[in-house]
Amino acid sequence: MSRIGKKPVALPAKVELKIDGQHVTVKGPKGELSREFHPLTTIKVDGGQALVERAGDDRTSRAAHGLSRSLLENMVKGVSEGYARKLEINGVGYKVESIGQFMRFDLGYSHAILYELPEGVKGEADKRGNVTISGIDKELVGKVASTIRGFRPPEPYKGKGIKYAEEVIQRKVGKSGGR
Repeated sequence: MSRIGKKPVALPAKVELKIDGQHVTVKGPKGELSREFHPLTTIKVDGGQALVERAGDDRTSRAAHGLSRSLLENMVKGVSEGYARKLEINGVGYKVESIGQFMRFDLGYSHAILYELPEGVKGEADKRGNVTISGIDKELVGKVASTIRGFRPPEPYKGKGIKYAEEVIQRKVGKSGGR
């Protein structure tokens, strides 16, 4: 048995789980998410928890078992608590501002980057260059944060660029480091 797959997913009181074959819809106080799950897995609700079971014991079934359970847990946590990813912008003249569903980045290029946030994701920027990306879909929040980081990844010499708040940049010594 998969150690991850056999753990039950706890359903908070305000979260509703609807199963229609392989299509699962999770509704909670923050919103609603739905997803099509792998055909080798079945999801059952037992009291205040959901269990993911697999069809066989082959490699594909075992892999789908743990994945399906993790995806279901992420959906339940997303609609009950939500997800957030923090980014820091470092560099002289680098700035960001939030304009409705758009974010404008000035990152030392000859032009400003205007990025439209997808539906279901919110972006907030403060004056010190900190950006918070939040939403209920963990996958989408991570993808948006990764895309924004890709506009100007942090460089190792001066530490300029966009980095995750918890990320540590290994700094390198410049040209005169050999003396």
